[in-house]
Amino acid sequence: MLRPPGPVAEPSLEVVKVRKPEDLQAAERIVIEGFELTGFEPYRPGELFPPALIEQPGVDVFVALHEGVAAGAGVSVVDDGVGSHYWIGTATAFRSRGVGRAVMLGALAHVADLPVTLTASKLGRPLYESLGYTVAAPSTWWASVPAAPAP
Repeated sequence: MLRPPGPVAEPSLEVVKVRKPEDLQAAERIVIEGFELTGFEPYRPGELFPPALIEQPGVDVFVALHEGVAAGAGVSVVDDGVGSHYWIGTATAFRSRGVGRAVMLGALAHVADLPVTLTASKLGRPLYESLGYTVAAPSTWWASVPAAPAP
C-alpha cells in the first residue's frame, strides 16, 4: 500500500521513539506475540530486533503506551526519500483499543512529508486505508509448513 505525503492526526495514546535497549525488547516482544512468531519462542532478547537497530541510520522503532504499558510497536525505515513501515503489531491484551492506529499515527508523524509504503494483512488493510493508504499492488507471502508425520 502507498500513502502520499500529507498531514497526520495526533495519536490518542503516547507513542515514543525507542532509544533504550529495554524499550527495544518491549517492542520485540510485542511483535513476536502480535504476529505469533513462534520460531522466536522461548524469547531470546535481540534475536528479532538486535540492539544495533536503535543506532541504524534511517530506522526508527516506535512503541505505543497504554496507561504506561507498552501495548503496540512498529518499525519505520526511510531510504532515498521514501518511508516504509514494518512489523506494526499490537499485544493481544490491547487489541481493539486503538493501539495499532496510535502506533501508525506516531510513526507517520516522523515521515509526513514523504511517500510511505507498507504491506498490509487483510485485517490491517481497513486501518491503513483510513490513514490514507491505497493499494499499489497485491502481494502474496509464502511460508514453509512442516511435513505431516508419516503414517
